[in-house]
Amino acid sequence: MAFRDTHDVPELLAPAGGPEPFRAALAAGADAIFCGLGSDFNARRGAGNFTYETFAQACREAHLLGARVYVTQNVVIKGDEMPRALALLRKAWLLGADAFIIQDWGLLAEARRLWPDIECHISTQANVHDARATRWCCELGAERVTLSRELSVAEIERIAREGVELESFGHGALCFCYSGVCMMSSLSGGRSANRGLCAQPCRLPYDLVDGDGNVISAPGAGRPLCPKDFRTLDDLPRLTAAGLGSLKVEGRMKAPDYVYSVISAYRAQLDDLAAGREVTDADEAARSRTLARAFNRDFTNSYLDGRSDNDMMSYDRSNNRGELVGFVVATRDLGSAKVRRGGGSGGRDRFRTVTMAEMDMHLDAPVGAGDLLEVRPQDDPSQFLTTRAEADAATGDVICCKTARPMPKGCPVRVIRSKRAMDEAARAASGEKRRRLPVRVAVTARLGRPFAVTLTTVEPLPTGIASACAEGFVVEPARTRAVTREDLVEHVGRMGTSPFEPVAFDVDLDEGAGMGFSAVHKVRAQACDLLEQAILAPTSDAARKWGLAGAPDADALAEELGRARVRVREALAGEGGAASAPGAQPAGEVCALVPTPEVACAAVAAGATRLYATPDALALARERGAAWPMEPVPWLDEVCREVDHDRLDPLVEAGRPCGVGNVSELVLARERGALAEVRPCIPVHNPSCLLALEEAGARGVWLSPELTLAEACELAGASDVPVGLVVSGRTRAMTSEHCVLQVANRCIHDCARCRLRQERCALKTRDGSLMPVRTDLEGRSHIYAAHPLDATPQMGELFSAGVTRFMADCTLLGEAEAAAQVRRVAAALAAVRAGRKPAPRAKGATSGHLFAGIE
Repeated sequence: MAFRDTHDVPELLAPAGGPEPFRAALAAGADAIFCGLGSDFNARRGAGNFTYETFAQACREAHLLGARVYVTQNVVIKGDEMPRALALLRKAWLLGADAFIIQDWGLLAEARRLWPDIECHISTQANVHDARATRWCCELGAERVTLSRELSVAEIERIAREGVELESFGHGALCFCYSGVCMMSSLSGGRSANRGLCAQPCRLPYDLVDGDGNVISAPGAGRPLCPKDFRTLDDLPRLTAAGLGSLKVEGRMKAPDYVYSVISAYRAQLDDLAAGREVTDADEAARSRTLARAFNRDFTNSYLDGRSDNDMMSYDRSNNRGELVGFVVATRDLGSAKVRRGGGSGGRDRFRTVTMAEMDMHLDAPVGAGDLLEVRPQDDPSQFLTTRAEADAATGDVICCKTARPMPKGCPVRVIRSKRAMDEAARAASGEKRRRLPVRVAVTARLGRPFAVTLTTVEPLPTGIASACAEGFVVEPARTRAVTREDLVEHVGRMGTSPFEPVAFDVDLDEGAGMGFSAVHKVRAQACDLLEQAILAPTSDAARKWGLAGAPDADALAEELGRARVRVREALAGEGGAASAPGAQPAGEVCALVPTPEVACAAVAAGATRLYATPDALALARERGAAWPMEPVPWLDEVCREVDHDRLDPLVEAGRPCGVGNVSELVLARERGALAEVRPCIPVHNPSCLLALEEAGARGVWLSPELTLAEACELAGASDVPVGLVVSGRTRAMTSEHCVLQVANRCIHDCARCRLRQERCALKTRDGSLMPVRTDLEGRSHIYAAHPLDATPQMGELFSAGVTRFMADCTLLGEAEAAAQVRRVAAALAAVRAGRKPAPRAKGATSGHLFAGIE
């Protein structure tokens, strides 16, 4: 397998949920592999993941092939977890990890401060999607940024000009929501996507209903939040030209056969691109078939072209589609038969009655013996069944398969699991099918001098060209038959179980030399061992430098973290930074996020002392010439792509507050001297993250709705800037680039004039709950929790801990409803000030995660 030239094509980055898919990825040609160590601090906690022992072995196997290993620590870290997360990071580095993929800004800050030699990458969970945020990540010390999946090729090209290495997903499952800002899983059951336990509620069925409760989803479109899978096999030339540094394949929960199939297809395509070879029609068809027979929900590349239309959605099903290979042409009912189920009580056999049938299927594509086939009726897809192909068959053949029951003529037939791919992956996972490192072999056999074998890698490894030389016996004149060049090529070339494959020989042999081949084998084996040591030396040197035995444990790291935070806060105070920032209101503030000036007036009349409004709300009010009762603080979007700058950047003004929903806007606020308040969609779950954002210019923080009451109080007490919490309203569950309303098939491609957008639409869940949906002027959808939040009964504890801003989110409310919500917040704050308990929780409302934390 040719190794990539990093200047020509992107790195091929493979997923591995455990040792078996890891070996499959290596065998298929991955340049790098990302995986989780343990099951505490990575976004696929349900995967098999690695133990210390299996991880160390995996790193060794990868490094001997020139492949790199990245450890995912791509979740938010709770305050009491930070020492353990750092200890795990350090241990993984010593065991051979090449880099770490990180979401939490606090974990990044502590890792860069403690161990600046460690390579850190920014996770896509950090919600980075423009040049400004990418540049800031580089300033923090990150060597690579994993971009949002929603970006176009043009946007990637623009960001690449910053000179930061970019990674982007190129194949596999797509999240419906922008990564890192999804709360739907935690809101519906406590399993948080920000903590690695997403329950994937986006794949479930929902009905889009209008304000009257009428279902307006198009027929057959029962899964409005389910995208197809990403596929960029044909887009590799333009992604390479755009400057993409690493093409990432999603799939740490996938089986080895999926990993092997997908990586092998992309490896072949990238090798052709690097070599300047034209991809033949036959190669294109074979690679496309390989991808189609791995798990997929059909494919899309809409985002790369700046589209987010219905073409990217899999509205009718969320499971594996495989590849359509034919249809049923005839079916025969074979009746029923009794089948033994095994011994019953008293040693008696038990039987069950089964229906038997057989079907003739016409093939439009070849199938292999053992392939798993799906037959699914078009008029009732739920009545599908599976069977297996009994033998290889070609396009145009008609095959007969036995099934559990008859199926209608015309039913589509799909291959949903390739037996060949499973067999190849099994061989790779077991170590039987291995990729080897190409080496040049130099043999020196001069009379009177030591016999020597030198092995040199053909292509540079991440650490450069590696070479090793072993010497052995002294070469003597032959006593019988002299050794030939061919003899030495054959015997030195027998590299057995080593990870090396000889591809070129240079033999310096004196005529008439003789030697025993067992002695030759011994020198060759020694050369292989020495080359392994040379390749692995950087990892070994790092372990020796840091000292495995002397690694600090979590308790020692906890003490160091406390001391470091004190030093940083003192430095901030000395610079006139966060510690001396204006705006703190010890008496507390009643805040309201309002959609219109009219609702704002109602909120102020009900007791709001601080208003917030989205960019769309501000723009629409300007168009109407409507006046606000007081100047609202801009509540900027969760998304800030290059196209959003003209709309959002003017709202960030020197000396004035603004709520920032993305680190790009935080960076801009710092540059302009604005008073940035970090919105809840930038999750702050630990004091290190709080401090890192204060260092970055945050002059206020709104806490995440995924925090418990104790966690919120701890963070409020640790903050030197005003801390706020949304205590009333509907929590935003998702923000998507795709407009949910498109499931109704009424899109007019003009959001400002869309009538459906003006309705109070919602997604109806299986239990009848309604999740409100609103689409903004940019065509992005916002989905809200099915049940309203009322945390006002806990305002006493929160206020005592240091929370001073309490918000009623009136986004979905009219004037009367907003007034009632704000009045409730104001009354609770007044009660707290007077030393009384606030009123009990409103009927039908939830306390969010204050008493039921996220997993």
